[in-house]
Amino acid sequence: MAFSSIEFLWLFMPLVLALYLALPPRARNALLASLSLGFYLWGAHALLLMFLASIGFNYAAGIAIARDRERGRPHRALWVLRVAVAANLACLLFWKYTVWAVEQLFDTHPSIVLPLGISFFTFHGISYVVDVWRGTARPMRRLADYAQYMAFFPQLISGPIVRYHEIDEQIRQPPPRAQRIADVAEGFPRFALGLSKKVVIADPLGGVVAAVFDGGGTPGFGMTWVGALAFAMQIYFDFSGYSDMAIGLARMFGLRFPENFRRPYSAVSLTDFWRRWHMTLSRWFRDYLYIPLGGSRGSQSQTVRNLFVVFFLTGIWHGAAWTFVLWGVFHGTLLVVERLTGIAALEDDRAVVARRAATFVAVLLGWVVFRANSVGDALQFYKAMIPKPGVILDLPLEVSQAFTPQAKLALAIGLATLLFPRGLVIGRMLQDRWSGVPLAGRALAIATLPYSTILIAAGSFSPFLYFRF
Repeated sequence: MAFSSIEFLWLFMPLVLALYLALPPRARNALLASLSLGFYLWGAHALLLMFLASIGFNYAAGIAIARDRERGRPHRALWVLRVAVAANLACLLFWKYTVWAVEQLFDTHPSIVLPLGISFFTFHGISYVVDVWRGTARPMRRLADYAQYMAFFPQLISGPIVRYHEIDEQIRQPPPRAQRIADVAEGFPRFALGLSKKVVIADPLGGVVAAVFDGGGTPGFGMTWVGALAFAMQIYFDFSGYSDMAIGLARMFGLRFPENFRRPYSAVSLTDFWRRWHMTLSRWFRDYLYIPLGGSRGSQSQTVRNLFVVFFLTGIWHGAAWTFVLWGVFHGTLLVVERLTGIAALEDDRAVVARRAATFVAVLLGWVVFRANSVGDALQFYKAMIPKPGVILDLPLEVSQAFTPQAKLALAIGLATLLFPRGLVIGRMLQDRWSGVPLAGRALAIATLPYSTILIAAGSFSPFLYFRF
């Protein structure tokens, strides 16, 4: 059940909000946990049993780790942690990468249904046991409280990836009744903003992207650049729209999620880009992999190795395909180059326009291999993107038909945001004060909601891109 579906907007969300507003604070976590599991059952069906097993296993592991720490048995707690992390990773590896590995080794095509959101809830489970072992957060004693952390429907399928220590006290202390209406009023405009991003900008571009990357035939110069720009706008507004909806929904239920995007296409370097794109994933890898590997504390060669490990895994985390591996290696290589040349250490206000343009082009080229159906297709696209004498700018018929006036407007709006000041983050503008710019932003976000719902009712719905990851 997607946030931008009729069933969610007109049935599930109103029902959950009504129950939440009616029940006492102490019942919040049990309510949200049970309804979130129902939300997961809607799309996952029998795979719910696997998710329940993951919840029960990590809950028990956290209790065992805390007990061993309290009783002065750190070595035993460490072994429980190792087993828990290994079990979570084994589950992720089996469900997500078995089919790909078998295809590479034996040229056969087995079929395994990928559990919804497995990349996200596996990282949540690992965050829980690691944070309990480190002592940065207490374990949940009530299973309903822990299930609420793992299964909370706003972030269950596509994040943000909320590290356990960021939210454990918020789960333990539900807000009083008197604060609930204010929370709903704060969160709803953020949800409306995300829905508009998804339906008004990302979805119309989906047809163009599909026509370019999936249409077959020989790619041409104009077609490849239109497709690359359309996909860059589609994936950003789709995923940041989902994150806005998740953050807004969480706020409506009294929880404050971390931000996940901060104008990534205004970055002045790839290093800056990864401080702004999918920030919760970057922080997860930093805290639970990069720093434990040594971070940047060792020699330069060790730092380079750590960066390559992190971005190789960042790429393959997105999916079992060589295209994702190459995308991760591409970003890791550029980050290493920036570090070795000193680009990463430059002041942000130096040569801003040139650096923003160069960074966007680099990110755009990376999106080509990310979206391509194979490495061979990506190479054809790159070759076609190089201008040549007598180059043809006309679009093929199938791309022209998909490039409707609505899609052209969506692409124009998306590209126009590249010109905004770097510090202008619209989602954050809707927070806090109910006056001035935040109030105008809330009003505008809510005003776009009827148009978005009309588009959904008209049948223009498409799934979120990150559902596949």
